[in-house]
Amino acid sequence: MRIEIDGSAIHSERDLHEFLSRALDFGPYYGANLSALWDRLSTDVERPIEIVWKRSGLSRTALGESEFEKVRDLLLRVQSQDESFGWSDRFSVIFE
Repeated sequence: MRIEIDGSAIHSERDLHEFLSRALDFGPYYGANLSALWDRLSTDVERPIEIVWKRSGLSRTALGESEFEKVRDLLLRVQSQDESFGWSDRFSVIFE
């Protein structure tokens, strides 16, 4: 599965959680915070999955450097975890 995030549409962390919740069908009980996002992405989401964050610089500006880095680091950590497990079907993320 490939998911494209349009950076021009992500103005807050809430926007990101709402988008990913819809795109990945997290359901009504998703906590919409970074801990819940980690839980879902690191264990629940079927692989392979590629997230392409287009115009991520626009989101970085809207979210602020610190908030964007928290989200970016979480996504990269999920990617690293899958790589360390040696899975052929894995999570990957690309920032454009």
